[in-house]
Amino acid sequence: MSGRESGKAQAGRPRTGARVAAVQALFQSEQAGENPESVIAEFVRHRLGPNAADEGFGEGRIPDADAKLFARIVRTTAAKIESLDETIGRALAKDWPLEKLDPVLRALLRAAAGELATPNDPPARVVINEYLDIANGFFVGDEPRFANGVLDALARSLRADEFTAAPRA
Repeated sequence: MSGRESGKAQAGRPRTGARVAAVQALFQSEQAGENPESVIAEFVRHRLGPNAADEGFGEGRIPDADAKLFARIVRTTAAKIESLDETIGRALAKDWPLEKLDPVLRALLRAAAGELATPNDPPARVVINEYLDIANGFFVGDEPRFANGVLDALARSLRADEFTAAPRA
């Protein structure tokens, strides 16, 4: 994977840890051509939760990750990958197709789109903030800013009702 060590920033944040793991699992599934269910099983066995030999984040471990949320994100995303890719593609510039993106960034956008495609849980703004934190953990260049624009467009497309509600009094 590229960029900075992302796991250390996620200590004590199980939902964020689940999202980091989901991005990693989607990346691995695509790059290795592995079945998402096999990748989920591998992550649950070897990367998520505490390990007596290594309680830290070494070797890609995410000890605080919420395993149920992780599996749900990966399964939802994998099940809807074609429609999610179309939705992401519409949020990208015409001359910048999804296949041209860094594979980690592609996995991040897919995971976020998978969550956003599940109505109202959690709110779209939470999803955007979580995946922006993750983007900042993986990348040091322009990718987080790029991700911010795409995530906003995805949220407005997949959860338009959350952005058109009347303002509170």
